[in-house]
Amino acid sequence: MHDWNRSLRADNGKYQNEIPAVTKFSAKELASMLREFLSKSNRRPKQPLPFVPLTQSTLQDGKDKVVWFGHSASLLQLGGKTILIDPMLGRSPSPVPFGRNRRFSGQLPISIEDFPSIDIVVLSHDHYDHFDSSSIRRLIPKTGTFLVPLGVGKRIRKRGASSDSVIEMDWGEERTVAGIRFACTPARHFSGRGLFDRDSTLWCSWVIKTEERSLFYSGDGGYGPHFERIGKQHGPFELAIMECGQYDERWSGVHMIPEETVQAHKDVQGGILLPVHWGGFTLALHDWNDPAIRVSAEAEKQGVPVWIPRIGEAVYLEQDREGWRPDPSWWKDASSPSANKGAVAPI
Repeated sequence: MHDWNRSLRADNGKYQNEIPAVTKFSAKELASMLREFLSKSNRRPKQPLPFVPLTQSTLQDGKDKVVWFGHSASLLQLGGKTILIDPMLGRSPSPVPFGRNRRFSGQLPISIEDFPSIDIVVLSHDHYDHFDSSSIRRLIPKTGTFLVPLGVGKRIRKRGASSDSVIEMDWGEERTVAGIRFACTPARHFSGRGLFDRDSTLWCSWVIKTEERSLFYSGDGGYGPHFERIGKQHGPFELAIMECGQYDERWSGVHMIPEETVQAHKDVQGGILLPVHWGGFTLALHDWNDPAIRVSAEAEKQGVPVWIPRIGEAVYLEQDREGWRPDPSWWKDASSPSANKGAVAPI
């Protein structure tokens, strides 16, 4: 049974934001959205996005790294431990298996079956583009611990995980798992997977720390003063993985525009910025590469170092900030299918 009394964020069976996450869907806004939907032609890349096959030699090299899989799914290897963040590794972020919103890269850099043992899977909330049932079921035999916000544990257990493998946390709680310190921190978003369960589970951001590393993952959410508080309490960070995609002024309360992403990154004292929540699927009306174009321009303006790696490309944390330079050609123009030659993984 769900322990609502455990969280100060719960009220009458629903979790609450510190600041209301307002969305605007009046008849006027809906009409403008329809016009944009019909007129925009660059919401998906014209060709499959390039990716770098993730090899066993890379996974076993023992070095601290981050690998982005598109959208918000990322792999971290820190101090010999492997962490998966929001591993939506399916074809489409849809509740129905025949959803047509297919992954931009077509395939993954590695199949779930070829992953090494996963020490920790970290989830920020239960939306379909972050919590994919098929991915979770296939990861359960490989995963030691699932670290999730309150209420999401029932969804993991329903898909076959044992109760002792799932740890649920509220904002402000901290836990050490496999020698890594995790803090569950605020976000300004919402949750739910159906018509009648909105906000029945919690959403969050995450602080991830080892003796050598200090990282932040924003999860999904609108801009707010919580970023500055997180920075003061837990920062500075070496790397911040920040939401930057699927935005619109009409729902700015739940998703940041790129310029807000850069400001939020500065608020948390984020070090290097790695923008995510784009490059995977079409969930908004902006051009598919608009997040990369705008966030890189604003980061340069603000003097913020930004990494935008190819999907599947391992970026090593021990290199200095000048040791790896992003190549924008892959996202400024959709690459030809020939860029994907090599070992590929079916989804």
